[in-house]
Amino acid sequence: MQPQSIIVEMPSWIADEMARRPSLYPELDARVQLVIEFSRLNVEHDTGGPFAAAVFEEESGRLVSIGVNRVVPTSVSSAHAEFTALALAQQKLGTFDLGGPGMPAHQLVVNWRPCTMCFGAVIWSGVRSLALAGSGVAVEEVTGFDEGPMFDNWIEELNARGIEVLDNLDREGALKVFRYFRDSAKIVYNARKG
Repeated sequence: MQPQSIIVEMPSWIADEMARRPSLYPELDARVQLVIEFSRLNVEHDTGGPFAAAVFEEESGRLVSIGVNRVVPTSVSSAHAEFTALALAQQKLGTFDLGGPGMPAHQLVVNWRPCTMCFGAVIWSGVRSLALAGSGVAVEEVTGFDEGPMFDNWIEELNARGIEVLDNLDREGALKVFRYFRDSAKIVYNARKG
């Protein structure tokens, strides 16, 4: 019989970490540092790939949700950090549209540019801002992950849909985590090693 539910749980260390941290991140730099730190912790705890994302109320900096990559532990190829952070925020707020009427503007903060799949998730989520520690092919060169085909004008496409993109906010910090992942010799989960 086929499973009747999809379960992508966040690792228990996230709740422990969040209990020690503030719920407000008014400064963009602090938001970026949070996702970089969680990407590193995900590798350190061996609970998924070197990616983290968080949804914030853009103006106040209130943290709505944080997610990490859970592909290998859950056997769900779409369990990327952006997917988990967005889904958790949508469930918490009871809406599929994080930009819906009466809602504050929401910002997704990620430790690297979204892959092909997560690019679509950003568009459909309703967020009004995407803040990235870095972007480009360096993640693939360092880690060996296949991020899928991205077109050159992806930022302009998001801007045209009302999503502001802030890029290269801490490129070196993000790359440091990717090098840590590479040096740890953990699984690079490309389908068919492609």
